[in-house]
Amino acid sequence: MSATTITSLTTSEAPSQVPTAVQETVPEEVPEPSDAAVKFLEGIVPEEDFKYLMFDDSLLTTSTDTYTSGSKQGRELGEFTVSVEPTRHKQQDCYLIHANSHGSIDGVPCGTSITAYVGQNLETIEQQHHEYVKLENCPLDRKTFIVQQEDCYVVNRVITQGEPWMKNFDIQRSSRSIELSKMKGFISEGSNLLLHRLLIEKNFHSDDFQLLSFDSDTNICAAIYRPLEDRTQTVDGTEIRVYGVERTINSVVDLPTTWQSYFMQDGHLTNRVQVGSPVTMKLARVPNLIMRDEEPPKPTFEKRSLQWDEDMQLYSKFLDRKEELKADHGSYVRHHPELKNLLADFLQFLLLRKPEDVVQFAAEYFSAFSPAMPTATPYLASNAPTPFPASRTNTKIDQLRAPTR
Repeated sequence: MSATTITSLTTSEAPSQVPTAVQETVPEEVPEPSDAAVKFLEGIVPEEDFKYLMFDDSLLTTSTDTYTSGSKQGRELGEFTVSVEPTRHKQQDCYLIHANSHGSIDGVPCGTSITAYVGQNLETIEQQHHEYVKLENCPLDRKTFIVQQEDCYVVNRVITQGEPWMKNFDIQRSSRSIELSKMKGFISEGSNLLLHRLLIEKNFHSDDFQLLSFDSDTNICAAIYRPLEDRTQTVDGTEIRVYGVERTINSVVDLPTTWQSYFMQDGHLTNRVQVGSPVTMKLARVPNLIMRDEEPPKPTFEKRSLQWDEDMQLYSKFLDRKEELKADHGSYVRHHPELKNLLADFLQFLLLRKPEDVVQFAAEYFSAFSPAMPTATPYLASNAPTPFPASRTNTKIDQLRAPTR
């Protein structure tokens, strides 16, 4: 449960009176997103999935309540634009989404603007949502600010009715915080615009896709997405194939609100309408298709047994390496003549003693050259124990000794 604190400040009272502040705590039930939708968001790979979704959309806002000669004729009321671009905000990579809808209905200026910073998994980092209707007697202005903090979302609203000089001038301010754990799967109005493009990119066909969103009073409610049947739309005399997504906000305090949006195959928005509204947004001119990099298919190599001696290139490299090593080894031997003498002495001593264990004999022979071995005294007796015990088994050594008298 989260709590909303609403503070209402009314200036229609006499100047001598002190404005009163009214605080109200509103409990709120938080719905749950579907597993399929959460898995979809967690599986987003930004470098691949958003690569071709960074572009601008521009549509005309028209009214369908005008009839000419018995046929419905759209009347231009304003324009609707959306731009998406990569950026950095609060020291993290994200996407800047900016949407504007301005026009005039029955002579009354109205509009909506959204500026949102959206993370790489469509989580809202920050959003500013501004709506206005400039009625002659009672203009309405509503601003909503959403900011993600370390452990919660902070939602601030400012609703202004009338002008400061009017008697009915009224400002209402509200602020609340919602735990991040309760906002899992939350999609703001800004991130919703990018999500629609991604659903088209991913060829969306799920029947169980529920996320969270705000209704017009910033109550958390379920946002249900479902695919629409493909259809043909005529834009500037050109027929194009479009693909649709329907989004329904199931408010807990009001009737459900549904939007239907259609897109070209590359994600360009072609039509957007709120079900039941006489106002629709349509594409006036076919945009250039987003050019995609052609990635060549990965080559496949069959595994073959390596026979280097039959391969001319490998055999040539073997011969070159062989001559290189021979030259290197020969140069080393020439620069170290003591190496030949050392090996010649060892080989002569080895053939003289002819031990059974050649490795042990070599280890004992070369250990004499180690600085870790103690230095022997030159005053040893001629019959002192030899450091090569293995050589005592060789009886032929007696035949080589000189006779004594």
